[in-house]
Amino acid sequence: MPQLSTLVLKDSANADVTFTPNSIESGVAALVSSTGVPIGDKKVTVSSTRTPAGRRKMAIKVAIPVIQDAEVNGVTRPTVVRAAYVDMNFSFDGASTLTERKDILSFAKSLAGDAMIDDVVADLQGLY
Repeated sequence: MPQLSTLVLKDSANADVTFTPNSIESGVAALVSSTGVPIGDKKVTVSSTRTPAGRRKMAIKVAIPVIQDAEVNGVTRPTVVRAAYVDMNFSFDGASTLTERKDILSFAKSLAGDAMIDDVVADLQGLY
């Protein structure tokens, strides 16, 4: 079982964004890239569960909030104005093989680098 450790991801400018371990609660590990203002922290969560039927389910989620200072009655405070999310869910039969699990992970990694998927996600284009 891997230990929760620092995660470094690349942003769209190819700059490193470091997510440090924050907590593990109810089987969900959380890592954050802190802005100094907790509501503005970028967050990655990772969880793994087993269903009563023996399926293994892994969920990886990323939340990237955008904050702005809002003034109300003369008091300025940071406020989340929007956020971007990604949810990756993997589900495997209890009889799945290591190769099957590695293959689906490789497919997911390849999807993220595919030009068609980039056009759909980054450029908000529809498919025809």
